[in-house]
Amino acid sequence: MTDPIADLLTRIRNAILAGHKVVEAPASNLKKEVARILFEKGYILSYKVIKGEGKQGVLKIALKYNPKSKIPAIKELQRVSRPGLRHYARVEDLPRILNGLGIAIISTSKGLMTDKEAKKEKIGGEVLCYVY
Repeated sequence: MTDPIADLLTRIRNAILAGHKVVEAPASNLKKEVARILFEKGYILSYKVIKGEGKQGVLKIALKYNPKSKIPAIKELQRVSRPGLRHYARVEDLPRILNGLGIAIISTSKGLMTDKEAKKEKIGGEVLCYVY
């Protein structure tokens, strides 16, 4: 696998389309941070790492749906920076997703953060994905 972040996003996308409540993926520190941001911003219910399977374990993500209408909290997951085509942005060029309703996950020198947090810290970085 050459792009583990794209694999995680695709697993989440496919689980949402199939209506699953939980999705599993091989764990890594970067994937844990992506899951942490999705949890903090309210796009998923919870996440946890189960040790034992594989080298770093398995990341389990509980997806969030509207209780009445069963509409998922995540409408779109879009990978931006890929191994063959990296996308870096300065603080002035950080994207604004759906006029501020969505988030962009940015990999900065101070760790993974959303576009709003990166603007507050006044640092740019690699734009990993858009979530809305």
